Amino acid sequence: MSPSRLLPTKTRVFLGVAAVVVLLDQVTKTLVYENLRQGRDRIEIIQGFLAIVHAQNPGAAIGLLGDWPTPIRLGIFFVFTIVAVAVLVSMVWQLPREDRFQSAVLGLILAGAIGNAIDRAVKQTVTDFILVYTDWAPLAGWLHRHHLPNEYPTFNVADSALVVGVGLFLVRYLFLDDAKDADDPDDAASPASPGEDPPHAPSQADPPVEAS
Repeated sequence: MSPSRLLPTKTRVFLGVAAVVVLLDQVTKTLVYENLRQGRDRIEIIQGFLAIVHAQNPGAAIGLLGDWPTPIRLGIFFVFTIVAVAVLVSMVWQLPREDRFQSAVLGLILAGAIGNAIDRAVKQTVTDFILVYTDWAPLAGWLHRHHLPNEYPTFNVADSALVVGVGLFLVRYLFLDDAKDADDPDDAASPASPGEDPPHAPSQADPPVEAS
């Protein structure tokens, strides 16, 4: 029996997107981990804007919880991951069988959670390598005057998938659903049930009924 008959479209999209992104995340992290020296090597992709580096993050985004004791920190992360996976699976379960967009969005979020969870399970830290920064003097000066860094904290493919997935999810539910509801008038007449004749309105073409 083909997979399309075993699993609905939403499940195949959800698992497929998650698997591809997790694979890409782990491959890129492995290449960086094995080929770049942590905190020393740097590959400029777009001069003054984007570079590949090697950083190990023991915490969450921007280093949150990084200074907590390892057992407590890892325990919090793994509980969060298990809860997140359960919630995502429940949300996919409630989607229409042929849904693709929301299934792909939830697959991105799942990949973000699992990709970094694998790192923590293997080496207790997460490999980050994408560095976005600016050396443009006017912008860098403006950032420094407002006590902001000219470098964004390093991140990875899993982080990107998580941010994109959550962003698309919020756009879908905050804006697209409202627009769809606005297009459906509240006072629209419901269609006739199958097999039921539509109501017949009298018209001038109807012959008058003569009294007997």
